[in-house]
Amino acid sequence: MNAGNLFLHLLLLPLFFTITIQSSPKSSLSPPHFVNSLRQNSSNETIDIPPPEYFEVTLPLPTDDATPACSVDVLCDSFGNTSDATGVNVSYTPPNATCQWSHAVLHYQAEYKGEQYGSIAGVWIDGVELLRTSTAQPSDDGVMWNVRKDVTRYSSIFTRQNQTLSVKVENLGNGEFTGVYQVNVSFLFYSDEAVRFPVSVVSGESEAQPLNRKLISVKTHENKDKLGLDRVLNSLYPYEKPADLIVPISGALDEEHWFRIHDESDVQTTNVQICPATYKAVLELYVSFHGDDEFWYMNPPDSYIQANNLHTGKTHGTYREVLVTIDGKLVGTVIPFPVIPPNGINPLFWKPVVSIGAFDLPSYDIDLTPFLGLLSDNKNHSIALQVANGISYWLVDANLHLWLDDSNVQAIVKYDDPSVDIKNEVEFKGLDGEFETELERKTKATGWVQSTSGLRKTKITQEITFENKLKIKYGGTTKELEQKIKTKTKIKMTNGKGESIGKIEMEKVYPLTITIQSQPLYGKNTTLTTTSIVQRRSESFSNKKSSISRALKHTQNCTGSMLVNGNSVIGGSVENHQNYELTNEAGCYSRKVDVVDGEVVADERVLVCVD
Repeated sequence: MNAGNLFLHLLLLPLFFTITIQSSPKSSLSPPHFVNSLRQNSSNETIDIPPPEYFEVTLPLPTDDATPACSVDVLCDSFGNTSDATGVNVSYTPPNATCQWSHAVLHYQAEYKGEQYGSIAGVWIDGVELLRTSTAQPSDDGVMWNVRKDVTRYSSIFTRQNQTLSVKVENLGNGEFTGVYQVNVSFLFYSDEAVRFPVSVVSGESEAQPLNRKLISVKTHENKDKLGLDRVLNSLYPYEKPADLIVPISGALDEEHWFRIHDESDVQTTNVQICPATYKAVLELYVSFHGDDEFWYMNPPDSYIQANNLHTGKTHGTYREVLVTIDGKLVGTVIPFPVIPPNGINPLFWKPVVSIGAFDLPSYDIDLTPFLGLLSDNKNHSIALQVANGISYWLVDANLHLWLDDSNVQAIVKYDDPSVDIKNEVEFKGLDGEFETELERKTKATGWVQSTSGLRKTKITQEITFENKLKIKYGGTTKELEQKIKTKTKIKMTNGKGESIGKIEMEKVYPLTITIQSQPLYGKNTTLTTTSIVQRRSESFSNKKSSISRALKHTQNCTGSMLVNGNSVIGGSVENHQNYELTNEAGCYSRKVDVVDGEVVADERVLVCVD
C-alpha cells in the first residue's frame, strides 16, 4: 500500500469503522461513587446537588402524578465490570393480596459518575423480559435517568410467588472506563380510579395552549367523551387485555437471558409446549444490535472492503432481518427500528435528551394466532430466532403471550411460505462508491380457532419493504445514508357465519438519513467531524370495528460537529430538535424539545398537533 492509499485508509477508519466514540475523560473527575455530587457554598458548607437528569421524549403515562395502591421495591445494586457476568438476580415479592390494582408500572432508575463506555441493559422476571434500555452519556457531575414503563400487559406474572427478577447491564470496567452504575428497580401498582390521562388525550379539545398537566379521571363525570377505561388503555392490538400466561423464549437463569447471536448461521432455539386451551398467541420480540453490527445500516458490502483491503469487522452490507420460525417454518420477521445508542454517531447529540427509543427500546409483536394449528397439540415445539445477514452481535429474546379459554380449543392453519425479493446494486471505484439494497417480503396466514366463544377465523397479511442507499464520497471522507423501513399489517377476523368481528390495520414507517463528513486537522492528530441525522418513527393503528385509532409521529433532527482525538470527543457544537405527536380518536398530545450544546432551550407541550 503506497503512502497516499495508507493515508486514505487511516482517514477512513475513524469515519466508517469507529462510529461509536467516547467523550474525553476529565482529569478532575474523582473516583466513582454513587451519591449525588457534592459542592461547597460560600460558608464552606457541603451541600448535596443532584446530578443532571437525562430523558427520552415520550408520552406521559396515565398513572403519572397518581398515588399507587401499593409498590414493590425489588432491586438496589451496583454494576461495575459486568460484560462477562450473568447480571444480578434477586427474589421478586408480589404485591400484598389486599392491594387492589389493575395497572402496573416498572420504575427503572440509574445513576453513575465516572467515565464509561455505552451499555445496554435488560430487566426480566423468570426469563420474561420487561424492559430493554441503554445508558446515558457521561457528565462531569454524574448522570441519572428514570424510565417509567407501563407493564400492565405482563400482569399475569406479577402475582406469582417464588420468582426471580434479573437485571443485566453490559458494562465494561477497566483502567480507562471506571464508572459504576447504581440501579434501582421497583414496581408501582395502580387501581382504576387512579388512572388518569392528559386532558388532550381524553377531551378532544382543539384550542392550542401550553399543557398545564391538568388530568382528568376516566372514572369521573369530567370525562365528557365517556371513553371506557379499557378502550383507552388497551387500544393497541394485540393486547385488548393482558395475556393469561407468558412463556419466555430466552436463555436460562444461570446464563444470559438474552440470546447472543453472532452471525447469520447462529440459531437460538427454545422448546415450548403450550396449553391446548390457548385461543390466541402473540410473540413479543426484543432486539438490540451491538459490536460490529451496532450500525448495521451503514456497513459497506464485503466486495468493497476486500477490494480496498480494509481491516474491519463491519461487513455484510446493510440488510438485516430478525427471523422467527416454528419447527423450521418461517412465521414472522422484523426489521427493527434503528435505535441510535447514546454514544453513537455524535455522542454530543444525546445530552440531556437521548435518541428515539434509547431508554425504552421498542418491542415487536408477531401475531401467532393463525399458527395455533401448529402449536396447540400438547406437544413440544421449537421456536427459533436468528438474524439474516447478521454479524456479531445481536441480543435477541422474546415473550410468548397466551390467552386461555375455559376448555381445550380446536385449531387449523392455512399457511403460505413467505415470499421475499432482495436486490443489491454495488458500484464503486477505489474508496468512492454507491450501494443500494431493496427488499420486499410478503406474508399471509389464516387460522381457524373453535373455542367456547364459537368459531373465529383470523387472516393476517403483511408486507415489509426496505430501501437503503449508502454513498461513500470524496476519497472516503464522506458517508451519506438514506434508508426507509415500512411494514403494513392487516388482520381480519370473522365468526362462523362469515360476519366481520374485527378489522385491524397497522403501519410502521421508519425513515432515516445520516451524513458524516470528516476532515483531518494537520499537526494536531485531531479530526473535525460534521454530522447530521434526520430520523422519524411513525406508527399508526386502526380498528374499524370498534372505531379505535392511534397515530404516533416522533421526529428528531440533529446537526453539529465534533473534534475527535483518537477515540475521544474533545469538543464540538450540536443541536438536537425533537417533535413528538400522538393522536387518537379522542384528541392529541404534542411535545417539542430543542437542545443546543447540551442545554434545553425549549420544551413545549401543547394540546393540538400541528402538521
